[in-house]
Amino acid sequence: MQTTSTMSSTKLNVLVKVSILAVISLIVMMIEFPIPIFPSFLQIDLSDIPALFGGFALGPVAGVLVVLLKNILHGILMTSTAWVGEVANFSVGVILVLVSSLIYHRTKSKKGAVIGLIAGTLAMSAVAGVLNYFFFLPAFAKVFHSPIQSFIDMAGAIFQSIDTYVELVMFSIVPFNLLKGIIVSVVTLMLYKKVSPVIQSQSKILKKLKAEKSASK
Repeated sequence: MQTTSTMSSTKLNVLVKVSILAVISLIVMMIEFPIPIFPSFLQIDLSDIPALFGGFALGPVAGVLVVLLKNILHGILMTSTAWVGEVANFSVGVILVLVSSLIYHRTKSKKGAVIGLIAGTLAMSAVAGVLNYFFFLPAFAKVFHSPIQSFIDMAGAIFQSIDTYVELVMFSIVPFNLLKGIIVSVVTLMLYKKVSPVIQSQSKILKKLKAEKSASK
């Protein structure tokens, strides 16, 4: 009974940590900054970093939950895009977090983290290109009552070679997500070792209890 109670308490602790990381992620999400080489509707935020911390320290499911909770909170409290932005942020961010943390948990080494983040960034950028082309850019155009051509014109004002919808996706959306993934990955690698002991503390207890339970059978 004591072991079951302790395990339940530890699982609750993990859920609390996921919730805290989601709130931190929400706060970070509100801090956006433009990159001069991209149109102004593309703003970089670093809100996937807490989710990567959760995915690396607590497992891929925890990382996904952080991304999900962050966007639910953002949608409830401050959406300005009728939830289109939140769905887009989740769909793209969850690829980075899921792919990166799945690969990291196979080796749990710095090399595994680097490989995972590279793979996650590439996968995120590819998915962002496809989803924006077919779904998100048309949805944003509808929400803002603006033709897709206006997005093309904004990108074309920076790079004159961009004058078609495909070029907008290939030369603005995809490179933007590649750059965002690189920035997020570098910051994650710089900070993870400093914050992981705090996030992992109760998770180690849970693993130990599971091992003891298996050994007693």
